[in-house]
Amino acid sequence: MRTADLPVGSPTAPHDTFFHVTTSSTFTRGDIIDLAAGRCAAVRVPEFVPRAVCEEILHALENAPFDSYGRQRVQPPVLRFGVGVSDHRAKGAVAAGYWPAVEAGRRAWQGLGLPYDPFEKCREALAVDWPGTVAVGRRGGREMAPGVAREPNDGFQVHFDDALREFEGDLLDAPLVAQFAFNLYLSVPEAGGETVIWRHRWHPRDEAFRLPQSYGYAEAVVGDAESVEIKPAVGEALLLDPRNFHAVRAGRGARRIALGFSMGLTATGELLTWG
Repeated sequence: MRTADLPVGSPTAPHDTFFHVTTSSTFTRGDIIDLAAGRCAAVRVPEFVPRAVCEEILHALENAPFDSYGRQRVQPPVLRFGVGVSDHRAKGAVAAGYWPAVEAGRRAWQGLGLPYDPFEKCREALAVDWPGTVAVGRRGGREMAPGVAREPNDGFQVHFDDALREFEGDLLDAPLVAQFAFNLYLSVPEAGGETVIWRHRWHPRDEAFRLPQSYGYAEAVVGDAESVEIKPAVGEALLLDPRNFHAVRAGRGARRIALGFSMGLTATGELLTWG
């Protein structure tokens, strides 16, 4: 079963019928193709995993040594457990320090004592209706990080993610033709914590709105663009096109923790992930 959540705003304002959020019982091949083709802005799957699984992962993370993204670049601070390549970018290349961090991250996740790999569990569920492979991507033959647990209690600034713009050449060994961002929500705040997506992709003039020494932009960058607002629920998964500007609102009353990774559709029809 599929339904569509339409953008927020005035009901009389012009509306792009391709800019909506699809709600499905699972990530179907059609949903993923629609997202890649630009026929929707995001796909959400409630109860992607049972609440008991979320609680088990959260319990394992209770004493995990969460780090933060570089505080000069990421404000407000965002806590994370695991490795993301965005913190290991050097002049359009992947810095050498990324690979030791990937190995340390794998050992840290294995040290939590979970009887399964939570990122592998997500990849398997994403592959249910996909005819090709859903696997961790490789660069120079080496496997990338599988993903991270993020805790943006005070939100994420307005930004976009696009490996084709952020890295010179191909980030992965297999060329990407579309990019997605995946999140599985383990814990959500009582109020706030919404993900907002705007129908606006990067343009060179947007750099006038970039915040000093930051990954983010002033919200004025999106102007009067259409937007959709998604209030997450425990156990829900969200797949969005991160090339659209997006943000996370600050939460109140409880922690907002999600497992996340980037995912790309390759020229060979594979779905490959990376952290």
